[in-house]
Amino acid sequence: MAPPPRILATPAATAMIAKLEGIHGRLMFHQSGGCCDGSAPMCYPADEFRVGGQDILLGTIADDVPVWIGAAQFEYWRHTQVTIDVVPGRGAGFSLEGPEGVRFIVRSRVFTDAEADALQAAGEPRRGG
Repeated sequence: MAPPPRILATPAATAMIAKLEGIHGRLMFHQSGGCCDGSAPMCYPADEFRVGGQDILLGTIADDVPVWIGAAQFEYWRHTQVTIDVVPGRGAGFSLEGPEGVRFIVRSRVFTDAEADALQAAGEPRRGG
């Protein structure tokens, strides 16, 4: 069995990402681990957020937009498939969707045993830095 993707995006999120790319150029996401903006997925221009050795690439969404997560946060989420969605409301202060009147959120589901085995066989995901 091929490993399932660790990250997905809903059609609504993909449409918002395309709109934001039209305004800001290439984008990236970082799944925060708490602190100021809770655990919201944060959307940034690709060149304005530097990933480090403690960041893990979950994968890409919406035409190759990378989604990163901190290593400590990944340990909590490694058993789940994460889906980025968008809903009406005020987003996080630093995330690009805020002025659009929406916010990105995450939804998740636990991998099946077979999916977890396939991910384990595929090895650890890529780290930044």
